[in-house]
Amino acid sequence: MLRFLTAGESHGPLLSGILEGMPAGLPISSSDIDKELARRQEGYGSGGRMQIEKDHGRITGGVMNGITTGGPIGLIVENHDWKNWATRDIAPMTVPRPGHADLAGAIKYGYRDLRLALERASARETAMRVAVGAVGKRLLDELGITIGGYVTEIGGQVATFVEPSDYPARFAAAEASDVRCPDPEAAERMREVIRQAKIDKDTLGGVIEVVALGLPPGLGSHVHYDRRLTGRLAGAVCSVPSIKGVEIGPAFANTRWPGTQVHDPIMLDEDGRLTRASNRAGGLEGGMTTGEPLVVRAAMKPISTTLTPITSVDLASGQASQTVYERSDFCATPRAVAVIEAVIALVLADEMLRKLGGNSLDEIRPRLAALRQSRLSDLPMDNEPWQFGYK
Repeated sequence: MLRFLTAGESHGPLLSGILEGMPAGLPISSSDIDKELARRQEGYGSGGRMQIEKDHGRITGGVMNGITTGGPIGLIVENHDWKNWATRDIAPMTVPRPGHADLAGAIKYGYRDLRLALERASARETAMRVAVGAVGKRLLDELGITIGGYVTEIGGQVATFVEPSDYPARFAAAEASDVRCPDPEAAERMREVIRQAKIDKDTLGGVIEVVALGLPPGLGSHVHYDRRLTGRLAGAVCSVPSIKGVEIGPAFANTRWPGTQVHDPIMLDEDGRLTRASNRAGGLEGGMTTGEPLVVRAAMKPISTTLTPITSVDLASGQASQTVYERSDFCATPRAVAVIEAVIALVLADEMLRKLGGNSLDEIRPRLAALRQSRLSDLPMDNEPWQFGYK
């Protein structure tokens, strides 16, 4: 239902994007986009470029008088650093950095200079994905769905949370933290290990948790492998640079427990609604939403560009060499929260439109209100024997 493309390079003149499939009637403005772009630039451990760029999302099509028309939405984010590169002679880059796309990109595309891989593989591209994701967030907000995220771990420093979860409070606390961690004690430890990484000329990774609240049950599908929401979310999150792992809820911790202690008991409350005693499934069963909070965790590796050189090979000479530093973050995990939220928002917005159909918000809203819910009255059972009937 929703499709988008991004174009542009890290040090080129601008990033551009086209988002197709957004229904008509959605209020959206550059300020909605700029708020998310600003979040992507904020965080302790960020590098010098964040002092140069003041990202602004310019809408160039598909929105008239502040309302989507149903046509493709065009977006532009200018690169202010472009002025420093526009007339510069580009020095040859022939030493690939371990962990980056340099070597694999040259092998795949036959590049004769490694910067061609660097420029597109750079996380600068995620600025446009955040801009596009801001539109998806606006649609979800109009449908009563909230998405928020926070950091749970950096450099081995792990946050602890009190259960049951007050997610809105977590979101607010994370936004007040420069490492985007809602646990103040853990945030201080994270800040300290980032500070030490700067001294050591090294980089750190971490874990990001993103939660969607208010989703109806039944998004996704169990009947087609490529429509399972588990896979769609994992693919979207792992498409973000430096993300090397994804889990839904406490998936890896669940592997260490027996099934009777992992699966969420189903209960019937006094209002006839089917509820869960816990949410260890992370809001997904059989590739479909359960109506519980959707919890997605992303594992982000340390940034591969380090001030301390790493052993490599100069492809021009064939001799052993050391990597050359390119300006980068010491820890991008706090900034990446906005990126993970954006890609998840786009998947969920697409699933909502797939479920509800309609070309305008006026068509979509009553369909949302009429959706089958986790109520006993919505689930009549024949309660009689039957046969498959295949011959």
